[in-house]
Amino acid sequence: MEVRDVMTGHVITVGQGESVNAAVALLKRYNLGALPVCDAAGRLRGMVTDRDIVLRCLGQGADPAATKISEIMSRGIVTADSGDSVASAAETMARDRVRRLPVTENGALVGMLSVCDLARHERCAAECGQALRAISANVIRY
Repeated sequence: MEVRDVMTGHVITVGQGESVNAAVALLKRYNLGALPVCDAAGRLRGMVTDRDIVLRCLGQGADPAATKISEIMSRGIVTADSGDSVASAAETMARDRVRRLPVTENGALVGMLSVCDLARHERCAAECGQALRAISANVIRY
């Protein structure tokens, strides 16, 4: 099975020049925890998460209306190609401990693959379990 068979195809994105407030509005409206950051050509440039907003903007005392996404986004994002196998993508998620993996074709963002996407597909149960075990390996229980 290929990533394109499992991924979510409709992806909400935010631009690098948008304000943090714009990202917050999108996260709230669509009940998301992360947004891919794309340039005008649709190329992935980073990701911004609710955690990025709290730690890199609010936690630093910055004004979310005046702070640009490019100032707080995470860069060097790992991706999967839409034609990659689901097993390979799950290995990437496990290795890099990410719950969401942007999916690209020729450098353009075409979807997102999440652990939830894997869990929804019966044929991906092993891959989902493998990714979750690795992602959660650093969780400390008190």
